[in-house]
Amino acid sequence: MPTIGAARVLTPTGWLGPATVTVRDGLITSVDPSGSPATDRWLVPGFVDLQVNGIDDIDVATADGGDWDRIDSLLLAQGVTTWCPTLVTMPLTRYAAPLTRIADAMASRPHGRPSIAGAHLEGPFLGRAAGAHPPDLIVDIDLDWLSSLPPHVAVVTLGAEQTRAVEATRALVARGVLVSIGHTRATEAEFDATVEAGARLTTHLFNGMSGVHHRDPGVAVFALTNPAVSASLIADAVHVHPRVLRLAFQALGRDRVVLVTDAVAWRAGSAGPIGIAMRDGAPRLADGTLAGSTVTMDAAIRTCISAGVDPVVAFGAASTNPARLLGLADRGEIAVGRRADLVALTPELEIEQVWAYGHAAQRA
Repeated sequence: MPTIGAARVLTPTGWLGPATVTVRDGLITSVDPSGSPATDRWLVPGFVDLQVNGIDDIDVATADGGDWDRIDSLLLAQGVTTWCPTLVTMPLTRYAAPLTRIADAMASRPHGRPSIAGAHLEGPFLGRAAGAHPPDLIVDIDLDWLSSLPPHVAVVTLGAEQTRAVEATRALVARGVLVSIGHTRATEAEFDATVEAGARLTTHLFNGMSGVHHRDPGVAVFALTNPAVSASLIADAVHVHPRVLRLAFQALGRDRVVLVTDAVAWRAGSAGPIGIAMRDGAPRLADGTLAGSTVTMDAAIRTCISAGVDPVVAFGAASTNPARLLGLADRGEIAVGRRADLVALTPELEIEQVWAYGHAAQRA
């Protein structure tokens, strides 16, 4: 049985180290204290990214064939072992083809590659904060269309001010779909009602929503103060200032923060039907509106830690919390019986090695 040693191993109860993790048939069979380590590396759970529109030159809306191999390599290079290909707002008739290609990719992932947990539909049933999404393609919720979605749709982002948001949320949650509230200027009552109906996440907190004001609180405040809902953050130091990142972690606590990259195919100049270009350190529309990011998950974690976030909490936001929200009880922690999805980092928090289901990953 292979063993993986590290100076520090992040377990559900905190750091253990020096320690050795033993793996058999893709699963962790033991986590044991050991003698002086031969390495000073840290070992943490594999990262789980709920929102990846594309990476570098590959857009998931058009990815096919060998494109998925390239995405795998780019994900592994940043420590991501589970992810959700994300499709942005487009006409309803255009979702079927990319969803079929995603299903085919899910079925063909060998061990040693990142697992696809399912697709994330960020639209077209958004609210009154379109952001980079084409406003003319945002439409009213179609319950029949939602009911016809294939079973590999894992996450749906919708606007809580949509007339049928509560009804849609209940229907999606009954199917096991994670509902996230995003691109919205919902009222407090609309937000809380959608959470009460089963929504458990808020998409990229502070971005694409009404914000924080001491006399006129918006969706960002509703998310921060409703203990039944988590919030995702894009920690690229562009979408959210580092001091605000620290504030969000302090307000949400260790269990309600989820790091996402919201990465796009910036080199290809597209995110689905949305044309983008790099300006001022981030992908943007021609008018300067932010349109996804170029951040990698390991860089996002480093940004959070530099902002004053406890490393244990930052790593949990990139692994344990998103796995739990997706209902993936077999991963997200280094514990006996869990999948051996692991990331070894240097003390400087650079990726040293990645294991996916116990297999040492071949990275680009």
